[in-house]
Amino acid sequence: MSTTDTLRLLLLSSLWGFSFIFMRVAVPEFGALPLILVRMLLGTLLLLPLLWRRDYLRLVRAHAWPLFLVGLTNAALPYSFLALATLRLEAGVTSLINAATPICTALLGAAFFATPIVRRQVLGLALAFAGVAVLSAGRLDFSAGGEGWFIVSALAATLCYGFAGNYSRTRLAHLPTRVLAAGSSAASGVILLVPGVLLWPAEPVSGMAWGAAVGLGAVSTAAALLLYFALLSSAGATATSTVTMLVPVSALLWGFVLLQEPITLQVLTGMAITLLGTGIATGVLRSWRHTPPT
Repeated sequence: MSTTDTLRLLLLSSLWGFSFIFMRVAVPEFGALPLILVRMLLGTLLLLPLLWRRDYLRLVRAHAWPLFLVGLTNAALPYSFLALATLRLEAGVTSLINAATPICTALLGAAFFATPIVRRQVLGLALAFAGVAVLSAGRLDFSAGGEGWFIVSALAATLCYGFAGNYSRTRLAHLPTRVLAAGSSAASGVILLVPGVLLWPAEPVSGMAWGAAVGLGAVSTAAALLLYFALLSSAGATATSTVTMLVPVSALLWGFVLLQEPITLQVLTGMAITLLGTGIATGVLRSWRHTPPT
């Protein structure tokens, strides 16, 4: 990777890591669905100019149903599940559970999309699963006031991402990235419109919560997606996939600095195991090992 791409990668991981901070601040006042409605409407508003060509709009109309499905499973549902999780879980812990997305992507790919799991992935998936187990140890309390259902909510987001990743790769890989990003974002906004409005908070939302919501939509959604696609085009898919391992580190550090969230030995151990497994499962560590020095 060039120096420019390395800086892009670090900035992207920071922007996506910050999304967990924004949710942690805003979701107690907005609620999960209204907050994600604001996120997707603002993100869509900023992304729609990318479709300002007749051929792009024609592609959106021709693939309306697949884009709707991606909007549901890659944004509306997982973002809402993660927002719900941050009601009780620390930003760093939520992001670390979310880093186990390759587990669900590989398993759903093998089960429903005829994608084989190679031998190295088995070890990586087992390690990533063990890391999530370490993070969840002592917290799977499903009684009133417990954190169990919030951990399940974060894991449900990884299932959604796993399906969306496989579906997009097998059914929509031919679409321009801007069509996929803006079209699915618009679809997610439509999906969330009615429940988000119905569940809109009765009490006025503070300026800090609104600022976090705007940051979530403008910075961690629209700007991050544009940066992601620029990096994907310049550095390639393998190098870009390393962001999966950097986002939790970013969220953990931002949570510690800004929200005074503790970084315990349990969290550090779970992080190390989860990210090691993710690196093996995605091939990131293998790519680093075989990259010649420059």
